[in-house]
Amino acid sequence: MGTDIRTLSIGPYTLASGLRLPDVQVAYVAHGQLAPDGRNAVLVTHGYTSGPSMLSPSHHTAEGSWAPLLGPGRPLDTDRYFIVCSNMLGSSFGTTGPNTVNPATGQPWGPDFPAITLADIVGVQHRLLTTLGVTHLQAVVGPSYAGCQARQWPLQYPAMVEAAGAIVSGLTHPPGLSAAAQRARLADSPEWHGGRFHAHGGMPETLFALRMQTMRQYGLERLYQDLLPDPAERQALLARQCRDWASRFDAHSLVVLAGAAEAFDVRHRMDELRARLLFVVCTPDPIFPPAPAIGRLVRSASPPTRHVELDSPYGHMASGVEWRRLEAELRWLLPA
Repeated sequence: MGTDIRTLSIGPYTLASGLRLPDVQVAYVAHGQLAPDGRNAVLVTHGYTSGPSMLSPSHHTAEGSWAPLLGPGRPLDTDRYFIVCSNMLGSSFGTTGPNTVNPATGQPWGPDFPAITLADIVGVQHRLLTTLGVTHLQAVVGPSYAGCQARQWPLQYPAMVEAAGAIVSGLTHPPGLSAAAQRARLADSPEWHGGRFHAHGGMPETLFALRMQTMRQYGLERLYQDLLPDPAERQALLARQCRDWASRFDAHSLVVLAGAAEAFDVRHRMDELRARLLFVVCTPDPIFPPAPAIGRLVRSASPPTRHVELDSPYGHMASGVEWRRLEAELRWLLPA
């Protein structure tokens, strides 16, 4: 399989809340070939506002710079592994979420999309993988919000996961990330229309402004300083990238995915983990900053663990920009 996004129906799915989603569609990209026994799979999970193309060359997200890690002989070795990256439940890039059609109304779900949890997101990934024939995961790995999924997987399906890697991520959700906070921030916009903005052309200007603010916080301007010496060119590139994202992402996904992360906290469950653990933090990351207590928790886990503090000027963007410095860590996670 190549880098083209595919969509698979996994049928109805019952959420942790007991609510039932009819005919869930999951968008995904797969690389390499699945072994006959289904045991050579790797799941690469994606971040809060990105999607299933994070391993695809020239994809316009920060996580897209993981593409050099993928291929024959690379850490994400397509000669050895069947590598899947699927869009999260509740996201905006092809999987059932607030911007997809509610069969009951024929209109986008919008604010009626039900609340979900990290367990629901991982449960949908599990259903996708088993439908594809996967029986075992050599690893689950990803950056930022994806690292939370990678931590959830071995707790939810301990017999299926060999190793888990969280890059610039944490053992809890970032402070202040909640559905209520995201909804309140969006509701201040004149584009909100009581949450029924789909009928009014979406929220492109609001999302553009939010994306510009977020990318600056994450350190994207610092990266552009290294690429483009002219300040006007840097600002134009940043604006183009943010405008493109704002035209494709759905504001309700910000609310739904923030709500899914609210209860995520595995600090008290580290002794339950049996999968090999990789945990990488970046020293100037404002979202998941290094914390001595977290480092001690990771190192105290019973399986083999590796806790790495990456000194990089790129902050939260280091998960993609510093891909060369992740090679050795990923090879430890996925040993030959």
